[in-house]
Amino acid sequence: MAMSRLERRYLPQIYAFLLPTLVMFALFYLWPIITVIYTSFTRWNGFSSPEWAGLNNYLRLFRLKSFAASLRNMGLWSLLAAVFHTLFGILVALAFFKAPPGWKFVRTVFMIPNVISGAAWAMIYRFIFNNEFGLLNSLIRIVSPDFSVNWFYESPSSFWAITFTWLFYAVVISLVVLADLMAISSDIHEAAIIDGASGFQIMTRIDLPLCRFSIGTSVIMGVTSRIGMYESIALTSRGGPGDDTMSLSLILVRNITDNNYGLANATGMIMLILGAFVMFMANKVFHMNEPVV
Repeated sequence: MAMSRLERRYLPQIYAFLLPTLVMFALFYLWPIITVIYTSFTRWNGFSSPEWAGLNNYLRLFRLKSFAASLRNMGLWSLLAAVFHTLFGILVALAFFKAPPGWKFVRTVFMIPNVISGAAWAMIYRFIFNNEFGLLNSLIRIVSPDFSVNWFYESPSSFWAITFTWLFYAVVISLVVLADLMAISSDIHEAAIIDGASGFQIMTRIDLPLCRFSIGTSVIMGVTSRIGMYESIALTSRGGPGDDTMSLSLILVRNITDNNYGLANATGMIMLILGAFVMFMANKVFHMNEPVV
């Protein structure tokens, strides 16, 4: 559609209004990304000038046993996030949408963990899973007095202990999907009821299809959070035992600590590529670029 004379008249003001935002984006997002891309191909300790190293950093990463383990863990966590984590958040949103008695109180309680930092949340779970005085083992010993598991420090329990620190923590997903559900016109539901549709049919054939944008967004949020997961691992299992709970973010931070910024930025590039791939696949699967009919 051709631009009208009035629209062309206000173009300078529009660009002037956008200029500060574009400058901020270039300084704090675009330039750091370009720097990460370039320095991922260099030897750089963060102080001296970067020296071109080609693909050496990426080849070193691919040869690391911990890197392979982190990809395996990330794959499993991403699958759990895309399926169970997202599904749990959707089910909670559907329950809130039905507005049963006391749902506002439950919603408030459900949102409490959202105001707790990731580091504090990890420390809470560290005490819950403590072998000597933790709440979980204390409850299990009521039935099995000899039960003893160091959840964060034994294999394979450490992987599942880390998983349970976030698996049912789906507050944001529930709120995003709930907002989409509340935006659905009541006329659609009333027409479906008149046509004889059951509650299950309304949910599966109307509500969920109309919420595909928010569900796709929830999958992206859940999976990319697993790619960048750090606090819950660093403050509990620290990637162990062995490499059972190793993650890409842990490798990145360790390389920064060792002043190996080239290798750290190569790890960051892998994480960036994986995140972009997740967004691409979610757009394809949930048709997020197509209008909701």
